[in-house]
Amino acid sequence: MDHFKTEEAINKYNNSPQEKLSGLSPSQTHELIHNPLGENSCIKFSSHITNEILDQIPFFRTAEELLKIIKRDGFLKVTPLGALPKKILVELYDFNFITDEHIASGINKLYREDECISLKTARIVCESTNLVKKSKGKLLLTKNGERCLKAENRVELFKVIYLIFTEKFNWAYIDGYTKEPVGQYGCLFSIYLLKIFGDKENATSFYASKYLQVFEKFLTLFNDDYVSPEKQFNSCYTVRTFERFTEWFGFTTINGMKNFYDQENAKIVKTELLDKIFVFE
Repeated sequence: MDHFKTEEAINKYNNSPQEKLSGLSPSQTHELIHNPLGENSCIKFSSHITNEILDQIPFFRTAEELLKIIKRDGFLKVTPLGALPKKILVELYDFNFITDEHIASGINKLYREDECISLKTARIVCESTNLVKKSKGKLLLTKNGERCLKAENRVELFKVIYLIFTEKFNWAYIDGYTKEPVGQYGCLFSIYLLKIFGDKENATSFYASKYLQVFEKFLTLFNDDYVSPEKQFNSCYTVRTFERFTEWFGFTTINGMKNFYDQENAKIVKTELLDKIFVFE
């Protein structure tokens, strides 16, 4: 009898909302982290994603145009280091899907791929899919890539780009923070937080603290002698989650920053796009 009571208590706990999990149950949180967007995930892709919606997603549009360039030209010859050549960088940047503050201000010139992180990331993400293959210094579309570029398969293309970006591409590769997947691991939990709390402006630390309640071991990775672990964590989480994920995908707007480095005054608010891409069940 005690065994059944214990099992019942465990099941009740696993399926009950917890304040530490921002209102999710342990079971829901587990699915969100380990089977993101899966059958039992409480966050799923909407079944009503239209072309009009996709047109508003900056990073997707960048990757899509890169694939279209490869299709148009038959192939894309990369530099000896595997980067996009200047001509292609300029063509992609001129769409203004994602602007770079240093390029826009004239501090940096777009001579090399490393000058624009979003374009570098788009190239890496496309290379990491089964849409593109690399042969003798050239990027070519696969048959699946050609298929996904057809208008009727555009939603599928978006999902491929999104999933590769969130699950395969290493976010830590493009910043100077820890190599551990802070922000990327369980990033759908951050999407959940935005769906629940994103209608009004909140400081980045508001979301960072809620994420840290679930992934508290990440705090031990930050041990700079001159800055508190919490402040270091918040900086890393802000860059990875907001500046280079939800902003790039058009899911959030950052307000209040006086300059590119002013994270302390940054306030996050979700866009309508986030609720058009994801549904909470």
